[in-house]
Amino acid sequence: MRKPSISLTAEGFHSIFIFAFSTLIFALIGCWPMAVLFLLLTWFACHFFRDPERVTSTEKGVAVSPADGKVIRISNLPDPISGETRQCISIFMNVFSVHVNRMPVAGKITAILYKPGRFLNASLNKASQDNERCCYAVTDENGEVWQMVQIAGLVARRIVCRVEEGDELKRGERYGMIKFGSRVALYITDGYTPSIMVGDRGMAGPTVRARKADGRPGSPGFRRPPRPSPPAGTQPG
Repeated sequence: MRKPSISLTAEGFHSIFIFAFSTLIFALIGCWPMAVLFLLLTWFACHFFRDPERVTSTEKGVAVSPADGKVIRISNLPDPISGETRQCISIFMNVFSVHVNRMPVAGKITAILYKPGRFLNASLNKASQDNERCCYAVTDENGEVWQMVQIAGLVARRIVCRVEEGDELKRGERYGMIKFGSRVALYITDGYTPSIMVGDRGMAGPTVRARKADGRPGSPGFRRPPRPSPPAGTQPG
């Protein structure tokens, strides 16, 4: 039986309560401009901290998106835990995106590495190296290692980690969130190739971001080369 849900993430309850309580107080004392302002903030908090139920793709040999948002970069980069060069898909979440992050594949959390840093605009390429971030290594059922990186942004000042090393999660299961505009990077394992292009948008869970491929045209995972990523240090168009 499916458990009932109010479709809000627990990390937002404090903010929603403060804004709603302030709305009530200002309304009771007759300060309507402030009451309206805090009512709007209450609506924004409810919208931002929404956590809708999702139907995760059950297709075999794929990795789903770990975050809602727009793909702003696809490139080969050294991953933050082992230093190995991997294909990396960077996804930018604006303040209107759902900010709950989900597992791209089913597997076991084998490492978690937190790195303090700056709070640059998360859409900048250098944010993946300079900003505060939390890195996760996941070993799937075939022994392949994937990595996800939550990257704080200009406004985002809190990365939420809900898992511990040794936890086993299903594909599409929630593992954390980031408050306000931010970015998630997915480092895919060998044998998989991105199934999207720079500029594509999608949702965490339902949207497939990478497929297992044999590299031949017509195979399920084959794709044309991605669009060039924007130069380092610039915002995408």
